[in-house]
Amino acid sequence: MQRSLAVTTELKILAIDPYLKPFEKDLQLRMDRYSSQKKTLLGHYLDFKSFANGHLFYGFHLVKEGWYYREWAPGAEELHLIGDFNGWNPETHPLERKEHGNWEVFLEGRDTLKHKSFVKVRVKANGKERDRLPLYIKRTVQNPVTHDFVGQIWNPEKQFIWHDTKFRVDHTSPLFIYELHIGMAQEKEGIGSFKEFTDTILPRIKDAGYNTIQIMAIMQHPYYASFGYQVSNFFAVSSWFGTPDELKELVDTAHSMGIVVLMDLVHSHALDNQMEGIYGFDGTDHQFFHVGPRGNHPAWKTKLFNYGNNEVLHFLLSNLKFWLEEYHFDGYRFDGVTSMAYHHQGLGVNFSDYSKYYSAETDLDALTYLQFANELIREVRPDAVTIAEDMSGMPGMCLPVKDGGIGFDYRLSMGVPDLWIKTIKERRDENWSMNQIWHELTCHRPQEKTIGYVESHDQALVGDKTLIFRLADQEMYWHMGKNDQNILVKRAIELSKLIKFLTITLAGEGYMNFMGNEFGHPDWIDFPTKKNNWSYKYACRHWSLMENQELSYADLATFDRETIAFLKTYKVMQADDLVNLWIVEKDNILAYKKSGLIFLFNFNPTKSFSDFALPVEEDGEYQVVFNTDEKQFGGQGRIATDYIYQTKILPERKNNPGFAIYTPNRTALVLRKLD
Repeated sequence: MQRSLAVTTELKILAIDPYLKPFEKDLQLRMDRYSSQKKTLLGHYLDFKSFANGHLFYGFHLVKEGWYYREWAPGAEELHLIGDFNGWNPETHPLERKEHGNWEVFLEGRDTLKHKSFVKVRVKANGKERDRLPLYIKRTVQNPVTHDFVGQIWNPEKQFIWHDTKFRVDHTSPLFIYELHIGMAQEKEGIGSFKEFTDTILPRIKDAGYNTIQIMAIMQHPYYASFGYQVSNFFAVSSWFGTPDELKELVDTAHSMGIVVLMDLVHSHALDNQMEGIYGFDGTDHQFFHVGPRGNHPAWKTKLFNYGNNEVLHFLLSNLKFWLEEYHFDGYRFDGVTSMAYHHQGLGVNFSDYSKYYSAETDLDALTYLQFANELIREVRPDAVTIAEDMSGMPGMCLPVKDGGIGFDYRLSMGVPDLWIKTIKERRDENWSMNQIWHELTCHRPQEKTIGYVESHDQALVGDKTLIFRLADQEMYWHMGKNDQNILVKRAIELSKLIKFLTITLAGEGYMNFMGNEFGHPDWIDFPTKKNNWSYKYACRHWSLMENQELSYADLATFDRETIAFLKTYKVMQADDLVNLWIVEKDNILAYKKSGLIFLFNFNPTKSFSDFALPVEEDGEYQVVFNTDEKQFGGQGRIATDYIYQTKILPERKNNPGFAIYTPNRTALVLRKLD
């Protein structure tokens, strides 16, 4: 009966995008799979929130009489808890095998395991023994001499007190996301801490106008230079940056500032190292991951989860709930969604037509997991935010599950940075196509929200270049003084402002910036490795450049801050009245209407137009309310902000109403219709 109802009820996604009609059976298959898998997975549980409690059962748990320690290791022969509490003696605390691959030991006395005690578990499998980190351990630390990682009990006498019980994400306000890495957030050449970030960087972000932070590398990763994308311990806070309580203090403080806190979540793959990670914990290669080539990511050299395994789903879903409840995160940016969604991981594939989304290469188990994940997150935190890092553009990624979608709130506009890189590299300034840029920035999937951005951490990594460094290159090192007239730097500053302003107003319902790019940070990111003699020189942020009022970095920071303030004031990101007013391809001119405002961009490298005929939709009086050429933004102050423009009929613009206006080269201006 349920199957018949599903078949006869058309999914809403088909009405939203009629071009999906040929793939109706594929979509229905996904939804049938979602329904049947959900029923099988939950069993007697009422919902995902009741099901995803692995962290409340496994690992270390203090009760009145002592400590319970439990593991899931179906392939193991023996487990023995070892640590400084028993002199690392593998004989004293064997775990008892229970049902369904579970193991358990009870340690009498609440003081048996003290705060900051060191622990490991010796696993015997296939006749061999190996000391491993517990799967649900909440903290691991590294021995500075041996570099060996060990689990640490975190149970301070004074429990952290939260002050953010009333904090909620306001979904009526657009997200202005500040993507960041705690370790490289400081100016010093070293690893920054949670505490340093809370004290010195959070106020900067608040003052800059960003209302959301997206934190990278939160889960424990033994290799610092992995940027946090090779996770070893999924329930442990990265000890590179401090303690669990210091992370809680960071989140609590951010919430007191009205800042949403998102985690950059890595459920797409895991570290393949058996010394620190979860791979091969029970002596098998299939406990969490696919076996054979399917279990290996060919580009990342990491392990790929088996999303068709219910125990794996229990582990991952519990992980999602854990970070939401234990650390009060407000949601997640899911890393590597394209890699998850396809057996080919999206490598070398051009998603040129819809058939690429509905083939044998699509991993239905992974898509079902993502649907489950989004449903669980909403059950735990109805106001939570989820963002998909998906470069394939899969239809429905950001539609509700009930409508045939995957359930995310937003997807990252990953094609936009590529557009700008390609444009800068392959075309002379005068040959930039306004029609192509308009199409690429405004071509979004219907009713699916997007986070627009010009550059993220990906574009800042060594081997690549940030936007402004592509434009100015090494000239930035010598000619960023405000009175310096270096032509390359001047061009870079003007174009970077135009590119960012156009992107933030057209490319999505939210915006993302990577730490330091708001003021044109000059250096790439290069984490300490053997190749650079373990140097931290390029793994920090030079905030002093922005603070030096003699340098143009300060002007770029001012432009970024005032842009965000302007967008908030006029509610530009929320507007749905976007209209292309005019494009003059040969002159590099683009004009459009949004949120009742008129935007005019002149990308021409040399030509200013003294009486450009600007069409508008309504008669009346107009005044400039924002422009990129203000002197406080490093501009020349060529645009009048006190002049009132009166509309007239423009024969050269198909008799539309409008007015003649001065538009200097490489500038953008915004006009408001006066009441």
